[in-house]
Amino acid sequence: MKKKDKSRSQLIKELIQTTDEELSDEELIHELISQKVTINGNDGRRTLGQRAADSVAKFAGSWAFIFSFLAGMCVWMIINVLMGAKAFDAYPFILLNLVLSCIAAVQAPLIMMSQNRQEAKDRARAENDYKVNLKNEIVIDDLHIKLDQIIRNQKSITDELRTIKAEMSRPEDDSSAK
Repeated sequence: MKKKDKSRSQLIKELIQTTDEELSDEELIHELISQKVTINGNDGRRTLGQRAADSVAKFAGSWAFIFSFLAGMCVWMIINVLMGAKAFDAYPFILLNLVLSCIAAVQAPLIMMSQNRQEAKDRARAENDYKVNLKNEIVIDDLHIKLDQIIRNQKSITDELRTIKAEMSRPEDDSSAK
């Protein structure tokens, strides 16, 4: 068996996850075609923390968050400036600074958790795409081999037909005329 055919057989066996079965190339291809390679990555089972992280990341990465956050900060500062000496957070806005730091401290890990989940989904999707593409490449390669064989057979049959036609159109032998 050629090295290319051997590695091809190994790839097919890896895709269809058969272990040590000795199958012909044709049997391997049929097994590969019948095997479902794609995996649905939407399992839908997420924990409360994962749902919260996804929700926070979705909202924190939106214009609605930016505008509402800026509006909230402006309202906070305007109220404290207008209250003057009775303000709960006077001019340097130390309490506002503390609130902003706390929000950032909680928001950053939640966003990172959501990004890690998205990265895992993307990795699984890329692996799935690779397997599908590999399967398609192997099947197309097999079809190409079969098509080449059909073309060779057709050429052989055409050559034989030409030979038969040439023999039939040849004038009869001079010896048969006597």
